[in-house]
Amino acid sequence: MENSFGKISTLEAVMEFFHDGMTLMFGGFGGVGSPPTLIDGILEKGVHDLILIGNDTGFPHIGIGKIVSQGLAKKVIASHIGSNPIAGQLMNDGRLEVEFSPQGILAERIRAGGVGLPAILSDIGMDNEMVSKNKPLFAIDGKNYLVETALTAEVSIVFAKKADVYGNLIFDKSARNTNPLVAMAGEITIAEVEEIVPMGCLDPDEIITPGVFVDYVIPSKGVNWKWAWE
Repeated sequence: MENSFGKISTLEAVMEFFHDGMTLMFGGFGGVGSPPTLIDGILEKGVHDLILIGNDTGFPHIGIGKIVSQGLAKKVIASHIGSNPIAGQLMNDGRLEVEFSPQGILAERIRAGGVGLPAILSDIGMDNEMVSKNKPLFAIDGKNYLVETALTAEVSIVFAKKADVYGNLIFDKSARNTNPLVAMAGEITIAEVEEIVPMGCLDPDEIITPGVFVDYVIPSKGVNWKWAWE
C-alpha cells in the first residue's frame, strides 16, 4: 500500500515519542477503545513518571490500567478510578496524584485543548471542594463560574476500527467514546487501527476524525478489552 503521506508506521518506530515524565492522553472507557498494542509497547519500553489524561484508569489488567497498576504514572487526570482498585490504593498511599474532573467537563476540557481554547467556564461542582479547589472564578452577568483549564498532551494515543493512509479514522460503535476528542488534543497523535485502507476507500460520511489531527497510524495486534463488559 502506498504511504504517500508518511503516516503509516510501526510500533517500534513510534516508540521514540514516549519518554519519562511525559504527558500522555489516551482514549477509552473502562479499557474499551484504548489502544492495547501501544499500551503494551509503552510497558515494554518502561517509561515512568507519566502524567496520564483520560476518562478513567481502566481495569488492573486492561487498558491504561496496566500502566497505572505497575506504578508508572505519577499523576492521573480522570473522571473516576473506581474500576481499578490498584489506582485507588496508590492514591491512598500517596504514590499517585489524582485530579478528578466531572466526566462531561473532562471531555470539554479535552475538546477545548484540541481547538486551541485556553479554558472553559463551568458552574458544575461549584459547591464541591474536590472539583472547585484552587480553581479561579470568573463572573459573567453577576454569576460566578469555575475556570476549567483546557487539556493537551505531548502525545495522544487512540484506537480506531479503520483508517486510510492520510489518517482519517472510523470508530466501532461504543469503542468510539473519547477517542475523537483525544485525537485532537495531542501535539503528536498516534492511532492504532484494526484495518488500514488506501485513500478513497472510506465513506466520507463515516469518517469521524479527519486525518489532519493524526500524525501516525500503526496496525493493531488485537484488542484485549471486549470481554470486560460481557
